[in-house]
Amino acid sequence: MSEYELDATGTLCPIPVIRVQDRLAELAPGDILTVHASDPGATHDIPAWCRVHGHTVQTCEEGDDGIRVVIEVGHG
Repeated sequence: MSEYELDATGTLCPIPVIRVQDRLAELAPGDILTVHASDPGATHDIPAWCRVHGHTVQTCEEGDDGIRVVIEVGHG
């Protein structure tokens, strides 16, 4: 298992989801991807996309420094 980060701050829907999709396609099952975003829609859009495609959202947090979504790559 390896850990990676993706910076999608400063982008609006659907770009954060597209960047997550593209990055997860390069990773192996069990890898962890931490996504940093600023679009408020990312708190709904990224977890919804992950559910459909078989990835697990470990955490989805919104704080003063933006949104942080931690995803475990599934077999999707």
